[in-house]
Amino acid sequence: QVQLVESGGGLVQPGGSLRLSCAASGRIGSIYAMGWYRQAPGKQRELVALIISADKTNYADSVKGRFTISRDNAKNTVYLQMNSLKPEDTAVYYCNARNLVPPLNSYWGQGTQVTVSS
Repeated sequence: QVQLVESGGGLVQPGGSLRLSCAASGRIGSIYAMGWYRQAPGKQRELVALIISADKTNYADSVKGRFTISRDNAKNTVYLQMNSLKPEDTAVYYCNARNLVPPLNSYWGQGTQVTVSS
């Protein structure tokens, strides 16, 4: 059914940048939000950024000013531009799509590893 495929992860040095992409396919619904979550060893999965429309976005306090989320509705693709990366950003990043009207389904990608290290 619904498929979410992330790409763009990798190894970067502190202060570097990465751009993650998530392409969605299948019948998600007409109205849905897309977002990025991450999970590091020993920590719970946390919301990094969420986007409903170009002027409706939310960010975790830890990434504000450094990360930018955007989406291309025609392509059902969401992006996460990550700048000024820190070792604390190291985690598996997951793409999520969630319906905003019933049925309130939620879908996840398999994740992409981001490692920030010297």
